[in-house]
Amino acid sequence: MSDHKRKPDAAKVAFLRSLPAEIKATITGAEAEQFMYGDEVPESLYEKIKDFLMESDE
Repeated sequence: MSDHKRKPDAAKVAFLRSLPAEIKATITGAEAEQFMYGDEVPESLYEKIKDFLMESDE
């Protein structure tokens, strides 16, 4: 397979899956892809998910 594909961040995928359906319905494919693959989070996506983000306590 010559097509080198990046793998999405499993924790980010799990986070997106855990969001309420009404929030998931507002997230575009491009926003989700940028988030899962570790690129910068688009401001539009941040505004949609900011209430579900927690401060790191690790």
